Amino acid sequence: MTFEELYNRLLKSSVNGALTQELDLVRQEGYDPHHLSCLLSPEKHPVVIRTDACDCKGEQLEKCRARCYFDALFVENGSVEIDPTVCVGCGDCVRGCDAKKLTESRDILPTLNALRNADAPVYAMIAPAFINQYSEAVTPGKLRAAFKKIGFAGMVEVALFADILTLKEALEFDHNIQTEKDYQLTSCCCPMWIAMIKKVYAQLIPHVPAAVSPMVACGRSIKKIHPNAVTVFIGPCIAKKAEAREADVSDSTDFVLTFQEIQDVFDYAGIRLAEMEEDDRDHSSKAGRIYAGVGGVSEAVRATVERINPSKPISVKTRHADGVPACKQMLNDIMAGNGDANFFEGMGCVGGCVGGPKALISREEGRKNVVRYGAEAPYETPIDNPYVVALLHQLGLDSIEDLLKKSDIFVRKL
Repeated sequence: MTFEELYNRLLKSSVNGALTQELDLVRQEGYDPHHLSCLLSPEKHPVVIRTDACDCKGEQLEKCRARCYFDALFVENGSVEIDPTVCVGCGDCVRGCDAKKLTESRDILPTLNALRNADAPVYAMIAPAFINQYSEAVTPGKLRAAFKKIGFAGMVEVALFADILTLKEALEFDHNIQTEKDYQLTSCCCPMWIAMIKKVYAQLIPHVPAAVSPMVACGRSIKKIHPNAVTVFIGPCIAKKAEAREADVSDSTDFVLTFQEIQDVFDYAGIRLAEMEEDDRDHSSKAGRIYAGVGGVSEAVRATVERINPSKPISVKTRHADGVPACKQMLNDIMAGNGDANFFEGMGCVGGCVGGPKALISREEGRKNVVRYGAEAPYETPIDNPYVVALLHQLGLDSIEDLLKKSDIFVRKL
């Protein structure tokens, strides 16, 4: 029985409320105990897991090892292995394994268990890249209704928290960028970008505001308002699974699912997304919605700085890069004094989050959908968004300036 066969078998039985019986049958048959442990207790295993022995030999082993930009692969006993303390979950090794013997961690069985057994509400936190991932007929309102049907207390668009982080970064820029030589690197959104800076370009950390990602901000905010809540992030990214386990932000997100994992649940539950009723609650501005595409963070911060301080003598001059090689080149340029900008954005995936390894549609289509969804937003920037102000008040911040003074919920240690 392959890992994928076991995954589908157990997921189907779990959706139908028969996981215990199915586990008894599986244990009586031939199965790999390691596969079972990875599915039932993913937190005990790396974000990238090996599903079978490595077939590579000789020079091919070294080629596979050298594939990782973060040096998380190493050769041991004739096999390429993953160092979970270094791996950031970019997924490049999964995509590059010709034998298909590497795969990403799956959090779906523990998530379904939480939906069935938790005494507290379970919230779905949907990434800004979600728009039309499940076809053009599936609106945000229909998707929210589907999440509720399978037991979630609600669906929260993480774009609202991208709004808050945009506002924080814009305030940081207005406060810190006072000369033509000053510059700032974005701190939010992409865990691969932050990992690259921390592990390879640590000299640049003073130029990075100590802000959490929108996922972390969303999870922490939900748990502050509903202390016993279970939070589940859903997106196109494997790296988010690694981010959620980082010690300084692990308080925010209990489980991380990919778009495909939750699609599998809808399929086995017989939920036809396009036929769901609307449960529409749009709270985010254009700024938060466009985070999912490359250049989105830069544009959001630029527009927000102009709204906060339209007379600022130093305007936002942006530069962005997508894909790890391009991000490294941009960071090398900054180190060499050739940055030619004062606000830098890096996204580990080509195209931004819409180009994530677990996106269900092409990055070109995803980018187009994100731009359209941003244009449909009722508010241009977070400073115009009354829901941002109301939420900050609910979280104990009296004004937007408090994001710079006492916003522990939105801060991490770099």
